[in-house]
Amino acid sequence: MHSLAERIHNGDRRALARAITLAEREDEEKLTLMSDIFSIKKQAHYIGITGSPGAGKSTLINELLHLLRERHLSVAVIAIDPTSPFSGGSILGDRTRMHQHFVDPGIFIRSMATRGSLGGLARATKDAIRMCDAAGFDIVLVETVGVGQSELDVMKVVDTTGLVLTPNSGDILQIFKAGIMEIADLFVINKADLPDVEKLKLTLEDYMMIADPKGWQPPIVKTVSTKKQGILKMWEKMKKHRIYLEETASGQEKKRMQREMEVYELIREEIWRDVRRWIESGDRSKNLELEDYDPYALAKQWFGEWKQEGKADGGK
Repeated sequence: MHSLAERIHNGDRRALARAITLAEREDEEKLTLMSDIFSIKKQAHYIGITGSPGAGKSTLINELLHLLRERHLSVAVIAIDPTSPFSGGSILGDRTRMHQHFVDPGIFIRSMATRGSLGGLARATKDAIRMCDAAGFDIVLVETVGVGQSELDVMKVVDTTGLVLTPNSGDILQIFKAGIMEIADLFVINKADLPDVEKLKLTLEDYMMIADPKGWQPPIVKTVSTKKQGILKMWEKMKKHRIYLEETASGQEKKRMQREMEVYELIREEIWRDVRRWIESGDRSKNLELEDYDPYALAKQWFGEWKQEGKADGGK
């Protein structure tokens, strides 16, 4: 077993932080490490909290942490922050919002930058979740960046997805565009002390009737995170969803589809790394400095050459 995997299994937080960094850097040891991590018994509940910017996701998670610790549950938080397309930096602000939990030995908080990855997550989010699971945490919470209509990756990596909405989110019909609504296992109407909360709730209920979801019916929970209202009810609904996943055929099918998508994603990442190494090793990237090169033709040419050389190498 990889030394880091063994240390993580024994609860070594420094090893956990180091392993997540290794995964973020796409180290060559990553697949070996993650295979060993995967072999360790998994029992954590993976929960994703997503929603538009300003919906109050961080405050909601902060209050949920208080509730879970009162119940003596250990929690790992993976907080995703956007990377600047200009500087390449990330503020990682969620660490400051949850500062009061840093001294709690039952809580581990790790901020991860998207580094250009789309979908509301960082590329190594799933790896970090599995590592936290192997470290023995009862709950792994994932907070996505503020999402729009197409950032749906969170549904691929967690068991339960909570979609946070607010009554003052502008045109109420905007939130019902295809994509983001379909990933929710739980609708959380935060800031429920604002006007129009009942209008939003009724609209959600109408949406549910039109969508007619099979199996699990996503509940609607009203919360006011700044006043600690509705947090317990939200947690109870999350627990019920986990039971549903464990005890029903449709719940098991969801987990099977997640594993299938993960395999395809890993293959895609490995192919891309191999192609990029091939391009850089042959000094072919100089072609990218030309002003008038055709990106479509160049991509087709390189991919064809890479496949041919790969077959030649495999035949030796």
